[in-house]
Amino acid sequence: MAEEISCVDVNENFGANAGKVWSALKANGAMNVLDLSKKSKLKTTDVIGGLGWLAREGKITIQIKNRTSYYGLK
Repeated sequence: MAEEISCVDVNENFGANAGKVWSALKANGAMNVLDLSKKSKLKTTDVIGGLGWLAREGKITIQIKNRTSYYGLK
């Protein structure tokens, strides 16, 4: 029997993840992806998608320290 594949609304999913990432950044300040994953309770892949959404909207900053990227709000 074939496994059923579910579809998600990309805009809704990425938008919701972006909101969780934004909230975590607002509450805690700039963080790397792993810390954002813990604070937002999202998978790292979902955090990256949320960061992409926020970056496209021009809402985040990126600083690189010791080869680690830190994301913050503008």
